[in-house]
Amino acid sequence: MSFRKSAGLALLLASALARPAWADVLVDNVNGVTGDGKGGIEHFEGFLIDDQGRVAQVFHHGDKRPKKVAYQVDGKGRNVVPGMIDAHGHVMATGFAKMTLDLSMAKTLDEALSRITAWSAAHPDLPWILGGGWNQVQWGLDRMPTAAELDRATGGKPAWLTRVDGHAGWANSAALAAAGVSAATADPSGGEIVRAAGSKAPAGVFVDGAMALIESKMPKPRPEDRDTAFGEAQLALLAQGVTAVADMGTSIEDWQAFRRAADLGNLRIRVVSYADGIDNMVLIGGPHPTPWLYADRLKMNGVKLYLDGALGSRGAWLKAPYADAPGTKGLPRMSQTQLSNLMSRAAIDNFQIAVHAIGDEANATLLDSIAELSATYKGDRRWRVEHAQIVDPADIPRFGQFGTIASMQPQHQASDRVMAEARLGPQRLAGAYAWKSIAATGARLAFGSDTPVEPSEPFVGMAVATSRQGADGQPAGGWQPQEILSREAALNAYTTGAAYAMFAEDRLGRIAKGYRADFLFVDVDPMLATPQQLRATRVSETWIGGQMAWSAAKDRLIPEKKVDDTGR
Repeated sequence: MSFRKSAGLALLLASALARPAWADVLVDNVNGVTGDGKGGIEHFEGFLIDDQGRVAQVFHHGDKRPKKVAYQVDGKGRNVVPGMIDAHGHVMATGFAKMTLDLSMAKTLDEALSRITAWSAAHPDLPWILGGGWNQVQWGLDRMPTAAELDRATGGKPAWLTRVDGHAGWANSAALAAAGVSAATADPSGGEIVRAAGSKAPAGVFVDGAMALIESKMPKPRPEDRDTAFGEAQLALLAQGVTAVADMGTSIEDWQAFRRAADLGNLRIRVVSYADGIDNMVLIGGPHPTPWLYADRLKMNGVKLYLDGALGSRGAWLKAPYADAPGTKGLPRMSQTQLSNLMSRAAIDNFQIAVHAIGDEANATLLDSIAELSATYKGDRRWRVEHAQIVDPADIPRFGQFGTIASMQPQHQASDRVMAEARLGPQRLAGAYAWKSIAATGARLAFGSDTPVEPSEPFVGMAVATSRQGADGQPAGGWQPQEILSREAALNAYTTGAAYAMFAEDRLGRIAKGYRADFLFVDVDPMLATPQQLRATRVSETWIGGQMAWSAAKDRLIPEKKVDDTGR
Protein backbone atom coordinates (compact mmCIF):
# COMPACT_ATOMS: atom_id res chain seq x y z
CA MET A 1 0.00 0.00 0.00
CA SER A 2 1.43 3.38 -0.90
CA PHE A 3 0.66 6.38 1.30
CA ARG A 4 1.90 9.89 0.78
CA LYS A 5 4.00 11.07 3.67
CA SER A 6 2.96 14.25 5.42
CA ALA A 7 4.96 17.27 4.42
CA GLY A 8 7.99 17.68 6.61
CA LEU A 9 7.43 14.54 8.65
CA ALA A 10 10.62 12.89 7.42
CA LEU A 11 12.53 15.93 8.68
CA LEU A 12 10.74 15.97 12.02
CA LEU A 13 11.45 12.29 12.61
CA ALA A 14 15.00 12.24 11.22
CA SER A 15 17.74 10.61 13.23
CA ALA A 16 18.53 12.44 16.44
CA LEU A 17 20.55 15.61 16.07
CA ALA A 18 23.66 16.20 18.13
CA ARG A 19 22.50 17.32 21.56
CA PRO A 20 24.17 17.64 24.94
CA ALA A 21 24.21 14.46 27.00
CA TRP A 22 21.79 14.32 29.88
CA ALA A 23 22.94 16.40 32.85
CA ASP A 24 21.37 17.67 36.05
CA VAL A 25 18.47 20.01 35.31
CA LEU A 26 16.61 22.12 37.87
CA VAL A 27 13.02 22.98 36.98
CA ASP A 28 11.95 25.66 39.43
CA ASN A 29 9.38 28.37 40.12
CA VAL A 30 6.40 26.28 39.03
CA ASN A 31 2.90 25.62 40.31
CA GLY A 32 3.27 21.86 40.39
CA VAL A 33 0.53 19.27 40.86
CA THR A 34 1.01 15.50 40.95
CA GLY A 35 -0.66 12.42 42.34
CA ASP A 36 0.84 11.33 45.66
CA GLY A 37 0.54 7.60 44.93
CA LYS A 38 -2.15 7.16 47.59
CA GLY A 39 -5.10 8.60 45.70
CA GLY A 40 -4.43 12.18 46.77
CA ILE A 41 -2.63 15.18 45.30
CA GLU A 42 0.72 16.73 46.14
CA HIS A 43 1.71 20.32 45.34
CA PHE A 44 5.31 21.37 44.73
CA GLU A 45 7.38 24.30 43.45
CA GLY A 46 10.32 22.65 41.71
CA PHE A 47 12.24 19.46 41.06
CA LEU A 48 15.71 18.27 40.10
CA ILE A 49 16.29 15.90 37.18
CA ASP A 50 19.39 13.67 37.27
CA ASP A 51 21.64 12.65 34.40
CA GLN A 52 19.50 9.56 33.70
CA GLY A 53 16.32 11.54 33.08
CA ARG A 54 14.78 10.72 36.47
CA VAL A 55 13.50 12.99 39.20
CA ALA A 56 16.21 13.24 41.86
CA GLN A 57 14.41 15.53 44.30
CA VAL A 58 11.12 17.42 44.60
CA PHE A 59 11.08 20.87 46.21
CA HIS A 60 8.27 22.35 48.26
CA HIS A 61 7.90 25.83 49.66
CA GLY A 62 10.97 26.77 51.68
CA ASP A 63 13.13 23.83 50.56
CA LYS A 64 16.74 24.64 49.68
CA ARG A 65 17.71 24.25 46.04
CA PRO A 66 21.10 22.98 44.85
CA LYS A 67 23.57 25.79 44.23
CA LYS A 68 25.12 24.33 41.10
CA VAL A 69 23.31 22.53 38.28
CA ALA A 70 24.14 22.09 34.60
CA TYR A 71 20.88 23.64 33.43
CA GLN A 72 18.03 25.55 35.05
CA VAL A 73 14.50 26.00 33.72
CA ASP A 74 12.62 28.94 35.19
CA GLY A 75 8.97 27.96 35.11
CA LYS A 76 7.89 31.57 35.69
CA GLY A 77 4.97 30.38 37.79
CA ARG A 78 3.56 28.15 35.08
CA ASN A 79 1.51 25.05 35.84
CA VAL A 80 3.28 21.69 35.74
CA VAL A 81 1.59 18.29 35.82
CA PRO A 82 2.85 14.76 35.16
CA GLY A 83 2.83 13.52 31.60
CA MET A 84 -0.57 12.07 30.76
CA ILE A 85 -0.86 8.32 30.18
CA ASP A 86 -3.43 7.07 27.69
CA ALA A 87 -4.43 3.71 29.16
CA HIS A 88 -6.11 2.47 25.98
CA GLY A 89 -5.15 3.53 22.48
CA HIS A 90 -4.43 2.13 19.04
CA VAL A 91 -1.17 3.78 18.08
CA MET A 92 -0.71 2.66 14.49
CA ALA A 93 -4.41 3.12 13.69
CA THR A 94 -4.09 6.67 15.00
CA GLY A 95 -1.24 7.32 12.61
CA PHE A 96 -2.95 5.72 9.63
CA ALA A 97 -6.08 7.75 10.36
CA LYS A 98 -3.95 10.86 9.75
CA MET A 99 -2.89 9.48 6.37
CA THR A 100 -6.25 8.30 5.03
CA LEU A 101 -9.76 9.66 4.50
CA ASP A 102 -11.33 11.06 7.66
CA LEU A 103 -15.15 11.09 7.77
CA SER A 104 -15.50 11.99 11.45
CA MET A 105 -16.66 15.53 10.69
CA ALA A 106 -19.32 14.51 8.16
CA LYS A 107 -22.76 15.35 9.57
CA THR A 108 -24.84 13.66 6.85
CA LEU A 109 -24.52 10.80 4.41
CA ASP A 110 -24.43 13.26 1.51
CA GLU A 111 -21.58 15.18 3.14
CA ALA A 112 -19.68 11.94 3.66
CA LEU A 113 -20.14 10.98 0.01
CA SER A 114 -18.95 14.42 -1.05
CA ARG A 115 -15.79 14.03 1.02
CA ILE A 116 -15.20 10.56 -0.42
CA THR A 117 -15.56 11.87 -3.98
CA ALA A 118 -13.06 14.66 -3.29
CA TRP A 119 -10.57 12.28 -1.68
CA SER A 120 -10.80 9.84 -4.56
CA ALA A 121 -10.17 12.61 -7.08
CA ALA A 122 -7.18 13.90 -5.08
CA HIS A 123 -5.55 10.46 -4.78
CA PRO A 124 -5.90 8.77 -8.19
CA ASP A 125 -2.72 6.72 -7.64
CA LEU A 126 -4.01 4.76 -4.63
CA PRO A 127 -5.31 1.26 -5.44
CA TRP A 128 -7.98 1.37 -2.70
CA ILE A 129 -9.89 4.20 -1.05
CA LEU A 130 -9.28 3.73 2.67
CA GLY A 131 -10.42 5.70 5.69
CA GLY A 132 -12.86 5.76 8.54
CA GLY A 133 -14.66 7.75 11.19
CA TRP A 134 -18.18 7.50 9.77
CA ASN A 135 -21.15 7.31 12.12
CA GLN A 136 -24.61 6.63 10.79
CA VAL A 137 -26.13 7.77 14.09
CA GLN A 138 -24.54 11.20 13.64
CA TRP A 139 -26.01 11.25 10.13
CA GLY A 140 -29.51 10.71 11.50
CA LEU A 141 -29.90 7.34 9.75
CA ASP A 142 -31.78 4.48 11.36
CA ARG A 143 -29.86 2.02 9.17
CA MET A 144 -26.35 1.34 7.94
CA PRO A 145 -25.10 2.89 4.67
CA THR A 146 -24.96 0.69 1.59
CA ALA A 147 -22.47 -0.36 -1.06
CA ALA A 148 -24.69 1.17 -3.72
CA GLU A 149 -24.49 4.56 -1.99
CA LEU A 150 -20.72 4.28 -1.69
CA ASP A 151 -20.46 3.34 -5.38
CA ARG A 152 -21.78 6.80 -6.27
CA ALA A 153 -18.64 8.37 -4.80
CA THR A 154 -15.99 5.81 -5.69
CA GLY A 155 -16.64 4.52 -9.17
CA GLY A 156 -14.88 1.26 -9.91
CA LYS A 157 -12.07 1.57 -7.35
CA PRO A 158 -12.41 -0.65 -4.21
CA ALA A 159 -13.27 1.29 -1.06
CA TRP A 160 -13.24 0.26 2.60
CA LEU A 161 -14.17 2.73 5.33
CA THR A 162 -14.29 1.73 9.00
CA ARG A 163 -16.95 2.97 11.38
CA VAL A 164 -15.89 5.42 14.09
CA ASP A 165 -15.79 2.64 16.71
CA GLY A 166 -13.62 0.39 14.55
CA HIS A 167 -16.16 -2.43 14.84
CA ALA A 168 -17.79 -2.17 11.42
CA GLY A 169 -16.67 -1.41 7.91
CA TRP A 170 -18.39 -0.05 4.81
CA ALA A 171 -17.44 -1.58 1.44
CA ASN A 172 -18.41 -0.64 -2.08
CA SER A 173 -19.27 -3.12 -4.85
CA ALA A 174 -15.68 -3.24 -6.11
CA ALA A 175 -14.44 -4.24 -2.65
CA LEU A 176 -17.16 -6.89 -2.37
CA ALA A 177 -16.08 -8.31 -5.70
CA ALA A 178 -12.39 -8.23 -4.76
CA ALA A 179 -13.20 -10.18 -1.58
CA GLY A 180 -15.51 -12.62 -3.35
CA VAL A 181 -18.38 -11.86 -0.95
CA SER A 182 -21.83 -12.75 -2.23
CA ALA A 183 -25.27 -13.81 -1.04
CA ALA A 184 -23.84 -17.30 -0.53
CA THR A 185 -21.19 -16.08 1.93
CA ALA A 186 -22.08 -17.11 5.47
CA ASP A 187 -21.68 -14.87 8.50
CA PRO A 188 -18.42 -15.80 10.24
CA SER A 189 -18.34 -16.57 13.95
CA GLY A 190 -18.58 -13.37 15.97
CA GLY A 191 -19.49 -11.29 12.96
CA GLU A 192 -22.34 -10.17 10.74
CA ILE A 193 -22.68 -9.36 7.08
CA VAL A 194 -25.46 -6.79 6.92
CA ARG A 195 -27.88 -7.98 4.23
CA ALA A 196 -30.06 -6.03 1.83
CA ALA A 197 -33.67 -5.91 2.97
CA GLY A 198 -35.58 -9.01 1.90
CA SER A 199 -32.57 -10.88 0.52
CA LYS A 200 -29.25 -12.52 1.38
CA ALA A 201 -27.23 -10.11 -0.75
CA PRO A 202 -24.56 -8.21 1.20
CA ALA A 203 -25.68 -4.62 1.65
CA GLY A 204 -22.16 -3.24 2.15
CA VAL A 205 -21.50 -3.13 5.90
CA PHE A 206 -19.59 -5.79 7.80
CA VAL A 207 -19.63 -5.96 11.60
CA ASP A 208 -16.86 -7.22 13.91
CA GLY A 209 -15.68 -10.71 12.87
CA ALA A 210 -17.03 -10.24 9.35
CA MET A 211 -14.68 -7.32 8.69
CA ALA A 212 -11.82 -9.72 8.00
CA LEU A 213 -13.58 -10.87 4.82
CA ILE A 214 -12.70 -7.53 3.23
CA GLU A 215 -9.57 -6.63 5.15
CA SER A 216 -7.82 -9.85 4.20
CA LYS A 217 -7.95 -8.76 0.55
CA MET A 218 -6.67 -5.22 1.05
CA PRO A 219 -3.11 -4.29 0.09
CA LYS A 220 -0.84 -4.39 3.14
CA PRO A 221 1.05 -1.32 4.39
CA ARG A 222 4.77 -1.31 3.64
CA PRO A 223 7.25 -0.95 6.51
CA GLU A 224 7.92 2.65 5.47
CA ASP A 225 4.18 3.36 5.60
CA ARG A 226 4.09 2.04 9.16
CA ASP A 227 7.09 4.19 10.06
CA THR A 228 5.31 7.28 8.76
CA ALA A 229 2.09 6.36 10.57
CA PHE A 230 3.97 5.91 13.83
CA GLY A 231 5.54 9.33 13.41
CA GLU A 232 2.13 10.88 12.82
CA ALA A 233 0.76 9.16 15.92
CA GLN A 234 3.62 10.33 18.11
CA LEU A 235 3.15 13.92 16.98
CA ALA A 236 -0.59 13.80 17.70
CA LEU A 237 -0.09 12.27 21.15
CA LEU A 238 2.72 14.55 22.31
CA ALA A 239 0.81 17.65 21.23
CA GLN A 240 -1.93 16.67 23.70
CA GLY A 241 0.49 15.97 26.54
CA VAL A 242 0.42 12.17 26.24
CA THR A 243 3.83 10.83 27.23
CA ALA A 244 2.92 7.13 27.48
CA VAL A 245 0.27 4.95 25.87
CA ALA A 246 -0.99 1.40 26.27
CA ASP A 247 -1.19 0.13 22.70
CA MET A 248 -4.14 -2.23 22.57
CA GLY A 249 -3.68 -4.77 19.79
CA THR A 250 -0.02 -4.62 18.77
CA SER A 251 0.88 -6.79 15.77
CA ILE A 252 4.38 -8.07 15.12
CA GLU A 253 4.59 -5.53 12.28
CA ASP A 254 3.65 -2.73 14.68
CA TRP A 255 6.23 -3.91 17.20
CA GLN A 256 8.93 -3.89 14.54
CA ALA A 257 7.98 -0.32 13.62
CA PHE A 258 8.36 0.70 17.27
CA ARG A 259 11.78 -0.99 17.38
CA ARG A 260 12.91 0.67 14.15
CA ALA A 261 11.96 4.08 15.53
CA ALA A 262 13.83 3.41 18.76
CA ASP A 263 16.94 2.18 16.96
CA LEU A 264 17.06 5.48 15.06
CA GLY A 265 16.42 7.59 18.14
CA ASN A 266 12.90 8.47 16.99
CA LEU A 267 10.89 6.77 19.75
CA ARG A 268 9.75 9.77 21.77
CA ILE A 269 6.66 8.51 23.61
CA ARG A 270 6.57 5.47 25.88
CA VAL A 271 4.65 2.53 24.43
CA VAL A 272 3.43 -0.39 26.51
CA SER A 273 2.10 -3.03 24.12
CA TYR A 274 -0.71 -5.54 24.50
CA ALA A 275 -0.40 -7.98 21.62
CA ASP A 276 -3.19 -8.53 19.13
CA GLY A 277 -4.12 -12.05 20.19
CA ILE A 278 -2.10 -15.04 21.31
CA ASP A 279 -0.16 -15.50 18.06
CA ASN A 280 1.27 -11.99 18.15
CA MET A 281 1.88 -12.33 21.88
CA VAL A 282 4.18 -15.28 21.22
CA LEU A 283 5.89 -13.64 18.23
CA ILE A 284 6.70 -10.51 20.22
CA GLY A 285 7.33 -11.79 23.72
CA GLY A 286 8.11 -15.44 23.25
CA PRO A 287 7.90 -17.21 26.61
CA HIS A 288 7.17 -14.13 28.72
CA PRO A 289 6.61 -10.36 28.63
CA THR A 290 9.57 -8.32 27.43
CA PRO A 291 11.67 -6.23 29.80
CA TRP A 292 11.61 -2.46 29.58
CA LEU A 293 13.67 -1.33 26.58
CA TYR A 294 15.22 1.93 25.41
CA ALA A 295 15.29 3.78 28.73
CA ASP A 296 11.76 2.67 29.61
CA ARG A 297 10.36 3.66 26.21
CA LEU A 298 9.04 0.28 25.10
CA LYS A 299 7.68 -2.86 26.72
CA MET A 300 5.28 -5.65 25.83
CA ASN A 301 3.16 -6.48 28.87
CA GLY A 302 0.47 -8.83 27.66
CA VAL A 303 -2.33 -9.62 25.27
CA LYS A 304 -5.52 -7.94 24.09
CA LEU A 305 -8.60 -10.11 23.50
CA TYR A 306 -12.07 -9.19 22.19
CA LEU A 307 -15.22 -10.54 23.80
CA ASP A 308 -17.82 -8.41 21.98
CA GLY A 309 -18.26 -5.44 19.68
CA ALA A 310 -19.56 -1.90 20.13
CA LEU A 311 -22.91 -0.30 20.90
CA GLY A 312 -23.02 1.87 17.78
CA SER A 313 -22.91 -1.13 15.45
CA ARG A 314 -25.03 -3.22 17.85
CA GLY A 315 -22.18 -5.65 18.38
CA ALA A 316 -21.97 -5.12 22.15
CA TRP A 317 -23.16 -8.28 23.92
CA LEU A 318 -26.18 -7.51 26.08
CA LYS A 319 -28.15 -9.49 28.65
CA ALA A 320 -31.45 -8.37 27.09
CA PRO A 321 -32.27 -7.42 23.49
CA TYR A 322 -31.47 -3.97 22.16
CA ALA A 323 -34.30 -1.53 22.82
CA ASP A 324 -34.11 -0.32 19.22
CA ALA A 325 -33.48 -3.77 17.67
CA PRO A 326 -35.40 -6.39 19.65
CA GLY A 327 -34.16 -9.20 17.42
CA THR A 328 -30.57 -9.10 18.66
CA LYS A 329 -28.52 -9.08 21.87
CA GLY A 330 -25.28 -8.31 20.03
CA LEU A 331 -22.36 -10.35 18.77
CA PRO A 332 -20.28 -12.34 21.25
CA ARG A 333 -16.87 -12.97 19.72
CA MET A 334 -16.39 -16.17 21.71
CA SER A 335 -17.90 -18.24 24.51
CA GLN A 336 -16.81 -18.03 28.13
CA THR A 337 -15.00 -21.35 27.75
CA GLN A 338 -13.07 -20.06 24.76
CA LEU A 339 -12.27 -16.83 26.60
CA SER A 340 -11.04 -18.65 29.70
CA ASN A 341 -8.87 -20.93 27.58
CA LEU A 342 -7.17 -17.98 25.88
CA MET A 343 -6.76 -16.13 29.17
CA SER A 344 -5.24 -19.23 30.74
CA ARG A 345 -2.80 -19.62 27.83
CA ALA A 346 -1.52 -16.10 28.45
CA ALA A 347 -1.61 -16.22 32.23
CA ILE A 348 0.45 -19.39 32.45
CA ASP A 349 3.41 -17.43 31.02
CA ASN A 350 2.68 -14.36 33.16
CA PHE A 351 1.38 -12.14 30.38
CA GLN A 352 -1.09 -9.51 31.57
CA ILE A 353 -4.56 -9.93 30.07
CA ALA A 354 -6.72 -7.10 28.73
CA VAL A 355 -10.18 -7.98 27.41
CA HIS A 356 -12.53 -5.75 25.43
CA ALA A 357 -15.99 -5.91 27.04
CA ILE A 358 -18.66 -3.29 26.36
CA GLY A 359 -22.09 -4.87 26.85
CA ASP A 360 -23.41 -6.00 30.24
CA GLU A 361 -23.38 -9.68 29.24
CA ALA A 362 -19.80 -9.37 28.01
CA ASN A 363 -18.73 -7.73 31.28
CA ALA A 364 -20.49 -10.38 33.36
CA THR A 365 -18.88 -13.16 31.31
CA LEU A 366 -15.43 -11.63 31.66
CA LEU A 367 -15.86 -11.18 35.41
CA ASP A 368 -16.84 -14.86 35.61
CA SER A 369 -13.63 -15.83 33.81
CA ILE A 370 -11.54 -13.59 36.05
CA ALA A 371 -13.03 -15.25 39.13
CA GLU A 372 -12.43 -18.69 37.64
CA LEU A 373 -8.81 -18.04 36.69
CA SER A 374 -7.93 -16.22 39.90
CA ALA A 375 -8.37 -19.50 41.74
CA THR A 376 -5.54 -20.96 39.64
CA TYR A 377 -3.29 -18.04 38.79
CA LYS A 378 -2.27 -16.37 42.02
CA GLY A 379 -0.27 -13.23 42.53
CA ASP A 380 -0.59 -9.73 41.15
CA ARG A 381 -2.35 -10.29 37.82
CA ARG A 382 -4.12 -6.94 37.34
CA TRP A 383 -6.81 -8.34 35.05
CA ARG A 384 -7.88 -5.52 32.73
CA VAL A 385 -11.47 -4.92 31.62
CA GLU A 386 -11.24 -2.67 28.58
CA HIS A 387 -14.17 -0.21 28.29
CA ALA A 388 -16.63 -1.65 30.87
CA GLN A 389 -19.18 0.68 29.28
CA ILE A 390 -22.45 -1.05 30.14
CA VAL A 391 -22.45 -3.03 33.38
CA ASP A 392 -25.41 -4.59 35.16
CA PRO A 393 -25.53 -2.81 38.56
CA ALA A 394 -25.60 -6.26 40.17
CA ASP A 395 -22.17 -6.95 38.65
CA ILE A 396 -20.48 -3.69 39.66
CA PRO A 397 -19.32 -4.95 43.11
CA ARG A 398 -17.41 -7.74 41.35
CA PHE A 399 -14.96 -5.20 39.92
CA GLY A 400 -13.56 -4.85 43.43
CA GLN A 401 -12.39 -8.46 43.45
CA PHE A 402 -9.17 -10.12 42.29
CA GLY A 403 -7.29 -6.90 41.57
CA THR A 404 -9.44 -6.07 38.56
CA ILE A 405 -8.71 -2.85 36.67
CA ALA A 406 -11.42 -0.85 34.91
CA SER A 407 -9.78 0.67 31.83
CA MET A 408 -12.35 3.22 30.70
CA GLN A 409 -12.64 6.18 28.32
CA PRO A 410 -14.59 9.21 29.59
CA GLN A 411 -14.90 10.78 26.15
CA HIS A 412 -17.07 7.84 25.06
CA GLN A 413 -19.73 8.85 27.56
CA ALA A 414 -20.13 12.30 26.05
CA SER A 415 -20.06 11.01 22.47
CA ASP A 416 -22.32 8.00 23.04
CA ARG A 417 -24.93 9.38 25.44
CA VAL A 418 -27.82 9.81 23.02
CA MET A 419 -26.99 6.63 21.13
CA ALA A 420 -26.71 4.64 24.38
CA GLU A 421 -30.15 5.85 25.44
CA ALA A 422 -31.60 4.64 22.14
CA ARG A 423 -29.80 1.30 22.23
CA LEU A 424 -30.67 0.47 25.84
CA GLY A 425 -33.74 2.47 26.82
CA PRO A 426 -33.91 4.59 29.98
CA GLN A 427 -34.35 1.69 32.39
CA ARG A 428 -30.97 0.10 31.66
CA LEU A 429 -28.61 3.05 32.07
CA ALA A 430 -27.77 2.85 35.77
CA GLY A 431 -24.56 0.93 35.08
CA ALA A 432 -23.53 2.90 32.00
CA TYR A 433 -20.06 4.50 32.14
CA ALA A 434 -20.24 4.07 35.92
CA TRP A 435 -16.80 5.39 36.86
CA LYS A 436 -17.50 6.45 40.42
CA SER A 437 -19.51 3.34 41.31
CA ILE A 438 -16.82 1.04 39.95
CA ALA A 439 -14.05 2.95 41.74
CA ALA A 440 -16.03 2.71 44.99
CA THR A 441 -15.64 -1.08 44.88
CA GLY A 442 -11.86 -0.72 45.17
CA ALA A 443 -11.16 -1.36 41.51
CA ARG A 444 -8.48 0.86 39.98
CA LEU A 445 -9.60 3.30 37.28
CA ALA A 446 -7.28 3.73 34.31
CA PHE A 447 -8.45 6.34 31.82
CA GLY A 448 -7.67 6.53 28.11
CA SER A 449 -9.21 7.58 24.82
CA ASP A 450 -9.44 4.54 22.49
CA THR A 451 -7.72 6.74 19.90
CA PRO A 452 -8.48 7.07 16.99
CA VAL A 453 -12.09 6.31 18.01
CA GLU A 454 -11.80 9.47 20.10
CA PRO A 455 -8.89 11.89 19.84
CA SER A 456 -6.35 11.33 22.61
CA GLU A 457 -7.13 14.47 24.60
CA PRO A 458 -6.73 13.72 28.32
CA PHE A 459 -7.85 17.14 29.50
CA VAL A 460 -11.06 16.82 27.50
CA GLY A 461 -11.49 13.43 29.16
CA MET A 462 -10.98 15.04 32.57
CA ALA A 463 -13.62 17.64 31.69
CA VAL A 464 -16.12 14.89 30.87
CA ALA A 465 -15.21 12.89 33.96
CA THR A 466 -15.80 15.87 36.23
CA SER A 467 -19.04 17.02 34.58
CA ARG A 468 -20.66 14.15 32.60
CA GLN A 469 -21.31 16.77 29.91
CA GLY A 470 -20.33 17.30 26.28
CA ALA A 471 -18.68 20.30 24.71
CA ASP A 472 -22.10 21.96 24.50
CA GLY A 473 -22.55 21.77 28.28
CA GLN A 474 -25.37 19.27 27.92
CA PRO A 475 -27.17 17.82 29.68
CA ALA A 476 -27.57 20.39 32.44
CA GLY A 477 -26.22 18.98 35.69
CA GLY A 478 -24.57 16.08 33.89
CA TRP A 479 -25.75 12.73 32.53
CA GLN A 480 -26.18 10.20 35.34
CA PRO A 481 -24.55 12.83 37.61
CA GLN A 482 -24.05 10.35 40.46
CA GLU A 483 -21.02 9.12 38.50
CA ILE A 484 -19.22 12.49 38.37
CA LEU A 485 -15.62 12.26 39.61
CA SER A 486 -13.56 14.77 41.54
CA ARG A 487 -10.71 16.57 39.80
CA GLU A 488 -8.26 14.60 41.92
CA ALA A 489 -9.73 11.25 40.90
CA ALA A 490 -9.81 12.22 37.22
CA LEU A 491 -6.18 13.38 37.19
CA ASN A 492 -5.05 10.24 38.98
CA ALA A 493 -6.93 8.01 36.54
CA TYR A 494 -4.89 9.54 33.68
CA THR A 495 -1.59 9.31 35.58
CA THR A 496 -1.06 7.05 38.59
CA GLY A 497 -4.04 4.80 37.77
CA ALA A 498 -3.00 4.35 34.16
CA ALA A 499 0.59 3.67 35.25
CA TYR A 500 -0.58 1.05 37.73
CA ALA A 501 -2.69 -0.62 35.04
CA MET A 502 0.48 -1.24 32.99
CA PHE A 503 2.72 -2.30 35.90
CA ALA A 504 4.61 1.01 35.69
CA GLU A 505 3.62 2.61 38.98
CA ASP A 506 7.25 2.51 40.16
CA ARG A 507 8.52 4.73 37.32
CA LEU A 508 5.69 6.58 35.54
CA GLY A 509 2.65 8.69 36.41
CA ARG A 510 4.08 10.97 39.12
CA ILE A 511 6.60 13.72 39.61
CA ALA A 512 8.41 12.05 42.50
CA LYS A 513 11.90 10.92 43.41
CA GLY A 514 13.09 8.02 41.26
CA TYR A 515 10.39 8.46 38.61
CA ARG A 516 11.04 9.24 34.98
CA ALA A 517 10.89 13.00 34.48
CA ASP A 518 7.84 13.08 32.20
CA PHE A 519 5.89 16.31 32.67
CA LEU A 520 3.90 19.05 30.98
CA PHE A 521 3.66 22.81 31.10
CA VAL A 522 -0.05 23.67 30.77
CA ASP A 523 -2.06 26.88 30.91
CA VAL A 524 -4.45 25.94 33.76
CA ASP A 525 -4.20 24.40 37.21
CA PRO A 526 -6.29 21.22 36.86
CA MET A 527 -7.13 21.28 40.56
CA LEU A 528 -8.78 24.70 40.25
CA ALA A 529 -10.16 24.58 36.71
CA THR A 530 -13.82 24.27 35.80
CA PRO A 531 -14.80 21.52 33.36
CA GLN A 532 -14.98 24.16 30.63
CA GLN A 533 -11.46 25.32 31.45
CA LEU A 534 -10.18 21.75 31.53
CA ARG A 535 -11.65 21.14 28.09
CA ALA A 536 -9.83 24.21 26.77
CA THR A 537 -6.48 23.33 28.38
CA ARG A 538 -3.47 23.97 26.15
CA VAL A 539 -0.17 22.14 26.47
CA SER A 540 2.80 24.41 25.80
CA GLU A 541 5.60 21.90 26.35
CA THR A 542 5.83 18.12 26.69
CA TRP A 543 8.94 16.73 28.41
CA ILE A 544 9.94 13.06 28.51
CA GLY A 545 12.87 11.70 30.48
CA GLY A 546 14.00 15.19 31.39
CA GLN A 547 14.16 16.44 27.81
CA MET A 548 11.68 18.52 25.86
CA ALA A 549 9.94 16.25 23.35
CA TRP A 550 7.39 18.68 21.89
CA SER A 551 6.84 22.42 21.97
CA ALA A 552 3.75 24.35 20.96
CA ALA A 553 6.01 27.20 19.90
CA LYS A 554 7.60 24.94 17.29
CA ASP A 555 4.70 22.48 16.89
CA ARG A 556 7.10 19.68 16.15
CA LEU A 557 8.89 16.75 17.67
CA ILE A 558 12.27 17.57 19.16
CA PRO A 559 14.85 14.84 18.47
CA GLU A 560 16.59 13.16 21.37
CA LYS A 561 19.96 11.52 21.80
CA LYS A 562 19.82 7.82 20.95
CA VAL A 563 19.75 5.14 23.62
CA ASP A 564 20.15 1.42 23.16
CA ASP A 565 17.60 -1.22 24.09
CA THR A 566 19.03 -1.59 27.59
CA GLY A 567 18.34 2.08 28.30
CA ARG A 568 21.99 3.22 28.18
